[in-house]
Amino acid sequence: MKKGLALFTAAMMMFGLAACGQNEDAQQTTGDATVTETEAAEETKAAADDSKDDGERTTFTVGFDAEFPPYGFMDESGDYVGFDLDLAQEVCERQGWELKKQPINWDTKDMELSSGSIDCIWNGFTMNGREDAYTWSVPYVDNSQVFVVAEDSGIATKADLAGKVVGVQADSSALAALEDEESQENLDLAASFSALNQFADYNTAFMELEAGSIDALAMDIGVANYQLNQREGYTILTGENEEEYLATEQYAIGFLLGNDELKDTVESTLMEMVDDGTFAEITEKYADYGLVDAVCLGK
Repeated sequence: MKKGLALFTAAMMMFGLAACGQNEDAQQTTGDATVTETEAAEETKAAADDSKDDGERTTFTVGFDAEFPPYGFMDESGDYVGFDLDLAQEVCERQGWELKKQPINWDTKDMELSSGSIDCIWNGFTMNGREDAYTWSVPYVDNSQVFVVAEDSGIATKADLAGKVVGVQADSSALAALEDEESQENLDLAASFSALNQFADYNTAFMELEAGSIDALAMDIGVANYQLNQREGYTILTGENEEEYLATEQYAIGFLLGNDELKDTVESTLMEMVDDGTFAEITEKYADYGLVDAVCLGK
């Protein structure tokens, strides 16, 4: 009996030693994971510190739709360029910041902003109807929402869109205008379509228009002018006195609600650019897209 007990005790001691070895391995693994998590946390904190608005900021991350010319898009060299990105670059150079151009999915822009992945949304961003959702800079572009159709489509007015398939970018100003409950005219117009198809970006939507899958495309006039400069056979519904436009609006820079300090810094720098003529010089680069007439800042 004693012999059996001794054997049992020895076995248990060996099991305990093995278990301790396993625990030590587990602790070591956990320790490594903890180190990794700590390092990640430190990197996150460092990134957050870079974004402080107490004079220590070193970077400025702009969220933009990479397929929204002429405000933000990829050129033939694979670089992100555009009117808004040029303005942001000049602001950064004057502030001593590094500009970080962050392409985003337009329908996730709020998540990107609230998570701190971006510092602002600067990309033909409509403030109308969103006044209380963001902290806004002063508006800098007067914009309109329009319909683009093929020249030989037989569509000349908004009324001609009845029974037609119309395309629009998801979560865009054009879609908001068509769903605006305060505009019965626009609601009735949208109800007259046979379908309203949403697309992730306007390049895809234009391919669908060219293929004949949709009959018209609702979009910002600046983007429409850019697209029409790239291809022939399409036109904007205008009518007399722009009566065929879907809506008019203004663009501004959208910051996280309450981030007045960063907004004030960027806005004051932008106004300096207006005063010394730099804003006008950058605008002239995009004269072919109607921006000279569209900008409202400094006028």
